[in-house]
Formats: sequence, structure tokens, C-alpha cells
Amino acid sequence: MEETRLVLPLADTTISPVAAIRALRKSSSIPAIPKQILAPRTRRGSHDEGNLSPVFKVWVDDAMKSLLDQEDTDNNLQITVLDNGPKVVSLGTLLSDGGRTREIRGTYLLANLLEELHLTKGKHASKLIHLSDVSEDPVARINRKIRDQYWNNLTRRLDESMIAAAAPDPKDWNDNPLPRIYVPFGEQKLYDYYQQVSKDMPDLKLEVEYLPKGEVTGEFVHGLRDRPGLLALEMDYSNPDKLRGLQFIVPGGRFNECYYWDSYFACLGLLEVGRIDLVKDILKNFIFEVKHYGKIPNANRSYYLCRSQPPFVSDLAVRTFKAIPDKEEATEVLRAGILAAIKEYHTVWMSEPRYDPVTGLSRFRPPGWGIPMEVEPGHFDSVLYRYAEKYSWSIPEFITQYNSGNVTEPELDDYLMHDRGVRESGHDTSYRFDEGCANLATVDLNCLLYKYETDIAWAIKNVFNDSLPIPPEWRTPEMKDDHIETSDPWTQRATLRQQRANKYLWDPDQGMYYDYNTKTHTRTTYEYVTTLYPLWCGIASAEQAQSLVTNALPKFECIGGLSTSTEKSRGPISLPHRPARQWDFPFGWAPHQVLAWDGLKRYGFTHEMERLAYRWLQLMVRVAVNYHGAIVEKYDVTQLDNPSQVDAEYGNQGLDFKYANVEGFGWSNASFSYGLGLIKHQTLMVKALGLCVPYEGLRMEGGHR
Repeated sequence: MEETRLVLPLADTTISPVAAIRALRKSSSIPAIPKQILAPRTRRGSHDEGNLSPVFKVWVDDAMKSLLDQEDTDNNLQITVLDNGPKVVSLGTLLSDGGRTREIRGTYLLANLLEELHLTKGKHASKLIHLSDVSEDPVARINRKIRDQYWNNLTRRLDESMIAAAAPDPKDWNDNPLPRIYVPFGEQKLYDYYQQVSKDMPDLKLEVEYLPKGEVTGEFVHGLRDRPGLLALEMDYSNPDKLRGLQFIVPGGRFNECYYWDSYFACLGLLEVGRIDLVKDILKNFIFEVKHYGKIPNANRSYYLCRSQPPFVSDLAVRTFKAIPDKEEATEVLRAGILAAIKEYHTVWMSEPRYDPVTGLSRFRPPGWGIPMEVEPGHFDSVLYRYAEKYSWSIPEFITQYNSGNVTEPELDDYLMHDRGVRESGHDTSYRFDEGCANLATVDLNCLLYKYETDIAWAIKNVFNDSLPIPPEWRTPEMKDDHIETSDPWTQRATLRQQRANKYLWDPDQGMYYDYNTKTHTRTTYEYVTTLYPLWCGIASAEQAQSLVTNALPKFECIGGLSTSTEKSRGPISLPHRPARQWDFPFGWAPHQVLAWDGLKRYGFTHEMERLAYRWLQLMVRVAVNYHGAIVEKYDVTQLDNPSQVDAEYGNQGLDFKYANVEGFGWSNASFSYGLGLIKHQTLMVKALGLCVPYEGLRMEGGHR
């Protein structure tokens, strides 16, 4: 009997069913038969015979339209649990030539189906959809997309390939905003490069300017408010005929700047998935910024020149060193990173106005002048209206007079000093800082500086043979020409900071660390999750670590991970006078989770580390499954029903996409890969994650319950 043959019109060939099956096992790119499109809901379809995962053939445009018409009832081009469609469609299978159908059921599978169709739209008229493509385990799918897609889509370069998108500034509120880039004084090749880019792209109207030689002051930065611009980053000069900007990661798709602590946490996730190339570029950009701007700014815009963010250079340099297989290259990367960390430590964090000489501790207290221009119009109106009334001016008129120095308001100066401190802390905003952020020697900052001291001591002693000469470009004014750093002074600095932390920050009665107010000379009582930073940096004794796990951890641990603060400390919320703030209870953020995991692991609290990692990962998986693959900036860790919906200040980033999530959110992406790496040996945990089982539903051996 002659073998029946299956005709595939788009391939313009014929193959036998056996050959088709073999091909389907290997590939999902065989052209589809352009006949069956997405069908409306019918009876439960029969299954193809055999053990193969079914393959469906669809017309992409028609399938997307039918799917959206039926399932996207709120018309946001996503399929989520908030939609009221039937949550089931039937697709005709390839091997039956559309004669047999299979149902695709549930929010998660339908959202994945829409994503798969969207990724093909505009490329092919038809597509083969494997059931395994849309029913992929959520944990595997999230991890794969972070590794293979999200990081690539969040990568930027500050060269001709991306300058047109990066240079225009949505925060430039001047009447005639122009794209502009500032180049460090003396960087002639860089200056010439951008001048040529400006000539080659005349429609962009890019202005290229040098920064002045020497220290950048608050007055100078204030003078640039009418001429804001990007700050240049490091270049790859290996091809002198074509410079190439080093890569960096942006927090989310709407950003084009290199942010400090966002980039650090992104690097932890990048290292987890083997992207050492990108991590090295980010570290080199940091080193460039310290060398030329005196600090790593909040982000590389001119109005951030006086303001930094939580410092992590030393830790990133050490992690990068350990990840580079070539030890000669690794040593040179570490050398550059440690030199930058030493300069940043002395000139930024251990200098006035951030350094408090009485306690010997440091504060988020950046210099500055005037009203920050990076905020949206009207941001400070509730504060400024009474000053405007005092002078019988409109608020814009008062802002102009105040920024010009024509009026003096010491109380407003003080308010804005604390506002700058909150922004530099990275925790903008929280009721924790109502006492005045710039006066607080915070637990988090001083733990990060302790980590600098121990990292630098370790690197000098163990990698540089206890002798690190300081080249001229990295010397501080106090250093002599032949200055050599050794490990002992750094060990002594760490010991002294530990003693000061015990004196000013540690509350033995509460068994927790609290911020210290350097103005009132009192320890605060605001319970904040940064009390766990001492575990991460190692400043806590074994007894203090046990106390933190016993006394502090239960205050912040919620069903979905760690909350930023306690509800008790945050206090009642009411509109309009006391609204929710995004860095307070009940919200949890990736940086706090990651640092807590590492800290618990450092002190041997493995079960607690795995429990917290699981809680956070389960929350992320649940949101991705229910909300079209979304990975967001922050989560409500107190509930599982709708943890991505944040009604506080700026809302939430990472939800506003169409058809497919293609980038996630930087440090949340990183926390997923990093956390998964910590529990991957717990097979039951990983399987339970894919089923969105809350931690309380686990039954495990070895201490988990």
C-alpha cells in the first residue's frame, strides 16, 4: 500500500508523516499550513495520537485578533486574571490538518500564546505553535526570558547607535530643550567623537560641551539647570577608527541612563547567567565616573553631579574579579575597581558634608542648591505655596526668584537638603526620613562603607601582596606622590566603624540596628529592613546576628518576602494628608531581599535564607503567571491576590507593556536569577515555585515546613 503523504504548501514540498514527526521533534520553525486560524470556543477537542506534544498551525494576524477580541476584555493588549473572557480557545493540530483540536486553557497559557504570536507578527504570515511553547514551566520560562531576552533589551551604549534615544531629556522643562552631552575636561578623543556624531546626525542637534577642570561644586551644577545634559561614559578604544560605547543596563525600558545601585543589583543577576562581559563594562563605566566626576552619580545626567546613590563599587569589583577566569585580566580589573573605591570612599563618603566628625559615621547628605529640576512640574507645590503667598508671587515666580538667589529661605534650604539626602539614599520616599534624612547616620550607608573597608583590606592583602601604589589620577589631596596603600589601615577603619556602629546604631534592648540622628544625638526608633544590612557586610557579631534573626526578621517577613518597614513604624495611612510611600510597608523591593539572603547565608542561617528566597520568588512567579509575564519594580509582599498593583507615589514600573513583556525590570530580573541560584538544589522548592505554592504549603525535610 502506498504511503499517504502530507503536503506543506508553504514549504513547497511533500514529506511523509514519519518524516514530519521527526522534524517536529527537532524544530518549531517548519512552515505552517495556512488554513486553520484561531477558533472560537467549541467542545473539548480530541487529541492527536501518539506521545508528541501537539503542534498547532495558525495565521498570526487573524489568530491575534481573535484571541484579543475574546480574552482581552479590558483592552490593554494583555491577558491577565483581571480579564473576564472564557479563558479557553481551541486550536487545530498540524498532524490532523486542522481536523482535530486541542484546548488552550487558562490565563497563563493564553498570555503565552499571545506572546508567541506577537513575536512572529510582521515576520511571517503563519506560525507553528508547539503546546510546549505555551505550557512551558513558569520558572523555566521566566529564567530563560531574563537570560536570553530581558537583559539584551535593557542594554544601552552611549555612542552613535543609541545617542539619539538617550540624549533628549524628558526632565528638561526649559522652553527650548536641546539634547546635550558633557565630556570630562581633557578627554579630547571623546570630545572629538561626539562632535563628529553631532555633524553626522544634524537633525539631532546634539550639543557637545566640556566640563570644567577641577572639582564640580553645587553652585556649578545649579548653573547648568538651563543647560542639562548627559554625562559621557567610558568608550572602547580598541578600534581607533570606530569608538564604541561600553554597555550598561537601565532599570526599565523608559530609562536611558546608567543608575548606580540599580546597575549593581543588575550585575548580580548578570553574573548568575554568565554575562561577565556586560558586568565588566558596567564596572568600567563606574570607574570612569569616579575618575572624572569624583563620584558615581545617581545617574549620568548633569543635574546628578553632586548626588550619588548607595555605594557598591568594592563589592562589585571583588565579585567581578572572582568571576573572570583569566587571572591576569581579573587582577587588573580588580586593581582599577579598588583604586576607584578608595577614591570614592575618601572624597565622597568620608568627607564633609556627608561625614559626621562627632560620631565618625556617614550620612546621605549631598551638597546642592535650589529646587531639583529632575522632578516633574508641581512636585513641590504643596511645600512651596506658602512661600509664594509670602511674597505674593505665583509658585513658578517664587521658584525663579529662589533659584536665582534673590530670596533667602533657610527653612526651605533645610527641607531641600533633606530631600536631596532621601534621593541619594535610594529610598525615595519613606516615613523613615521624616526626622530629616541628611541628619541620619543610617545603618545601610555605614554597613556599605564597612564592606568597602573589609573589601579593600582583603584585596590589598590577598591579591596585591599588601602593597597597592596609588597612581596620580587616583590620589586624594592628602596622599603623597609615592603613596602606597596597605591592608592594616583599612582593617583598622573597619574595626573602628564596627565599634561606632555598636555605640550609635545597635540597640541591645531591641536586638536591632537603628539609624542615629547626628543633630539630636539620639537613636531613632523607626523599624526598617536595613537593620539586616549588618548581616550582609559582616559587621554584626555572631550574637548580634542571632538576635537579628530572632527579633528583627519576624517584624519584616511577610508571605511574599521582606517588607521595607513595619506597619507599626509606618503608622496609619490616610488621604490626602498621609499617603502611602513606596519604600514603606507593605512594599518589598529586590535589593533588600538579595542583601538579606546573602547576609543570612554568611552567618549560616541557611533555612531562613531559603525560606525568604522562596517567598519572594513565589510572589514573582505568581505575578508573572497571573499578569501576562509581568516582572515589576516592587511588590506588595503582604498578599498574594494582586501584589503587583501598587497604589503609592509613582505606581509600579513593569506593567505597562503590550502583547509581550520583553524587558521585565532590572533588579527584579536579577533577584529572580540570583534567588533561584540559591535554592536550585532544593528540587521540591523549585517544582513548587512553578505551581505557585505558598511557602506555608510546602512540606520539606531538613527544617523547612
